[in-house]
Amino acid sequence: MSDDLVEPVDTALRGQGEGLADQAARAVVAYRDGDRAPMAALVQVMTPLLWHTVRAQGAGTEQAQDIVQNVWLALVREIDTIRDPRATLQWTLVTAKRAAWRAVRRSREEAARTDSDEAATSWLTAPADELPDARALRDERDRVLWDHVRSLPERCRRLLGLVAMVDRPDYAVVSQALGMPVGSIGPTRGRCLAKLRVSLASDPSWSMS
Repeated sequence: MSDDLVEPVDTALRGQGEGLADQAARAVVAYRDGDRAPMAALVQVMTPLLWHTVRAQGAGTEQAQDIVQNVWLALVREIDTIRDPRATLQWTLVTAKRAAWRAVRRSREEAARTDSDEAATSWLTAPADELPDARALRDERDRVLWDHVRSLPERCRRLLGLVAMVDRPDYAVVSQALGMPVGSIGPTRGRCLAKLRVSLASDPSWSMS
């Protein structure tokens, strides 16, 4: 951290500054002088910002908690080496983002290895409907289905896409997302499904799958 923070401490930072960067700088100076209260206040103010930064990189909830906590621990651990407290805010954000990148990359690599291992042996113990032939038929049926979904009007595609994500869709959320009155969601959904059924019924590949 000290390589990046190279300017001397400005004693004026002990005064009333403006903005989060100045608040972070004053917290560092105060912490080194034995006053922990400004740092505690900084943690409370900045943690939501760090959380958002980490989650935006794709980190999961538990990953984000660990990363944010480790950023604060690293700051405290290296606080005596900081030569420019005004760089503290930028350092914490960059550190959090880089840590999230590394964590997400590791998770994806581990998941890819696990999926590869499972795929190599899953057919040996898979139920009959998960054997390669059955899976191929199911994949083809899914392809046909989604081809017909994509042929629906945009309003239907968006509505069915939202309500298909959950078992019990929250119509208030759907209404807000689509700008559609709550009372019209059910009837519109019914009409869209009817169009989809008609479209599928006219496709020979659907009845054969």
